[in-house]
Amino acid sequence: MPRTRLIRRRVRRPLLALLAAAALLLGAGLAPAGAAVAAPTPNAPDEGGSKQLRQALEAAAKGHIEATARLNNSKRRQTELSGQLKQLELRLVELNSQVGEVAAQSYRLGRLTPVSALLASSDPGSFLQRAAELDVMAQRDSKRLHALTEAKTEAAQAKLAIDAEVREQQKQLAVLAKKKRDAEIALAKVSSGSSSGFSGGSASAKPAPRNADGSWPSESCSVDDPTPADGCITPRTLHMLQQAKAAGYKRYASCHRSGGGGEHPKGRACDFSAASGGFENVSATGGDKAYGDSLASYLKNNASKLGVMYVIWYRQIWMPNTGWRSYSGGGSPAADHTNHVHVSMY
Repeated sequence: MPRTRLIRRRVRRPLLALLAAAALLLGAGLAPAGAAVAAPTPNAPDEGGSKQLRQALEAAAKGHIEATARLNNSKRRQTELSGQLKQLELRLVELNSQVGEVAAQSYRLGRLTPVSALLASSDPGSFLQRAAELDVMAQRDSKRLHALTEAKTEAAQAKLAIDAEVREQQKQLAVLAKKKRDAEIALAKVSSGSSSGFSGGSASAKPAPRNADGSWPSESCSVDDPTPADGCITPRTLHMLQQAKAAGYKRYASCHRSGGGGEHPKGRACDFSAASGGFENVSATGGDKAYGDSLASYLKNNASKLGVMYVIWYRQIWMPNTGWRSYSGGGSPAADHTNHVHVSMY
């Protein structure tokens, strides 16, 4: 981001905050109840509840996502190694057959030594021919034996590598189980148990870029936030926004937040209003509720493609290792996320 633009933003944000405060003081009690506002209600708590809860949720979700990537990568390597081993085993069958022919010939005719072959020559021309044949036979048999030895070594190494991948998968499955327990413990304070979730939302998002091993690349708050929050977000968060918009979710959204905790200041979270005009201090109903249901479901369905860490909507929270769980944020529409969908990104 150009330095001059950053300076303008640093100057503009305090000014906007002062103007907003003045507007609240001058217009207190004048705005009708439930009127649309340009940002979440001022008394809304940080996303995800307490700082400890947010940290626990982030650690559990990130641990699950990372372990899943390592598990999938290990399974992919195991599949590749199994294919290599199958080819080596077919090669071993062929080489064993060739070496067996050499052994059988030696058994039937006796060991053909260079001396016996050359002594059987009747003239100089025959002597030279037999000498050349001996050299060709020696090279052929040596190559076969060398190839057989190499193939056996490679097959043994492939088997060891497969065993190593199986152990790696068992390790990652143990990590996944632990991260699920961690998530359950963290959610116990704000959740009363599993929930049915929401319907709608396709799984047609374009996948965000990953590393060669399937893991998510580390990203910083480095690109412009296109929402009215006017800050920075990560490239993966921007990709999620663009994909959600392409899927039809075009209502008011706000991502970057300069203060507070959670993922907003890091550019790794966004709030999507259920109402078309902006965040309202009332719980969504009717078409607004249906819109939020569909969006929350869309983000959940495309979590592995987009890099979604967790979703909160209408007193429910979704994490990849727990599924939908009930969620109690404090009672207000903003705290319980009944007026907006929250998504945190990896």
